[in-house]
Amino acid sequence: MRALRLVAVAAHSEPPDATNLGRVRRFVELLAGSCGDSIVLLVGGYWGFMKVVVDEALRRGLKVVVLPPVEREDVEFPEGAIVLRTGLSYRLRSVAMVRSCDALVVLGGASGTIQELVTAYTEGKPVLLLLSGLPSDRVAALAPYLDDRRVTEIKVFDSIERLVPELCRTVAERYRESAKFG
Repeated sequence: MRALRLVAVAAHSEPPDATNLGRVRRFVELLAGSCGDSIVLLVGGYWGFMKVVVDEALRRGLKVVVLPPVEREDVEFPEGAIVLRTGLSYRLRSVAMVRSCDALVVLGGASGTIQELVTAYTEGKPVLLLLSGLPSDRVAALAPYLDDRRVTEIKVFDSIERLVPELCRTVAERYRESAKFG
């Protein structure tokens, strides 16, 4: 059995507009067809952009893990999703999600999404940022590094078609590196 590759998705808690809805759906479509069956998506809830990610991923046969905050653990989750009720608040569940992943994809969002991006950066996780027209785009001005420590590169994309192949390469490369030391 191949090792699972955990891809966290940082995304807005509000429903997407038509343009971003298309991007989110296209992300899952390309991911399902490009990276193989070893990908597991991690999301922090089942609402807004994240609901679209979960529904599309399950429809396409991808594995999904939801880490809802304790404040929203009562949400009804879809059959097939693995739900980890950690008892953690919004911010802490974001840290747990990001620390558990092999890479973080930012599909657009606000402060929670930006927090997840900064956490991934400080933890040395690869960050792939899709420009979405949302507040998370502001981080692109700081790319490729948030500070002089240069912990990990933040890669910025203007299209899903460029992001997904890079994501597949990134997680495959991280898996090969970890296998050397495993």
